[in-house]
Amino acid sequence: MKVLITGSAHGIGRACAEFFLNRGSEVWGMDILPPSIEDERYHHIIADVRNPEDFPELSVEVLVNNAGVQESGDDIGINLKGVINVTEHYAIGNPDLKSVVIIGSASAHTGSEFPEYAASKGGLLAYTKNVAGRVAPHATCNSIDPGGVTTELNSPVMNDPVLWNQIMELTPLKRWASPEEIAEWVYFVGVTNRFMTGQNLLIDGGEAGASNFIWPE
Repeated sequence: MKVLITGSAHGIGRACAEFFLNRGSEVWGMDILPPSIEDERYHHIIADVRNPEDFPELSVEVLVNNAGVQESGDDIGINLKGVINVTEHYAIGNPDLKSVVIIGSASAHTGSEFPEYAASKGGLLAYTKNVAGRVAPHATCNSIDPGGVTTELNSPVMNDPVLWNQIMELTPLKRWASPEEIAEWVYFVGVTNRFMTGQNLLIDGGEAGASNFIWPE
């Protein structure tokens, strides 16, 4: 299986690349950073998702849109327009395509975090459904929308005991997901799944739905 994963140099993207490689796939990773994976079936593309003119021609069966930033000054350009650029280039009109998986965020459902970040991820909810309609009937498109994930990007709160305890108070499962857990979801949605499409899967340990029922005893 031929797979393209953006943002593959670290975090969820790297975990996804390793997960697919371990299952025999041929993986192309796209990032502005150098490769962090050494494998004969891994091929690294250094490119910015904002610049489709730099994309090499490549036919893939599974596209994983993972590249993303937070409070960068161009969250919408990278997180939203970047996903659109990559998807329009590699998925739309591709007869070999089997699935597109978009890595969104729980912020798209709750509106939390930085304004431009939340807006960029919110746009992906609608774009997922747009793509699903256009790649059917031969392919699916869904988004995986994680809550907290233990990546380098989240180190400012992971390394602060006070902030971390506050976050855990809001999280029913009392932990965050690992990048490897999210990679399992990506593989399931992109490979195992053949019938679900146009869906936005919130995977946040129950944080968004946490509530206290208040009633007289």
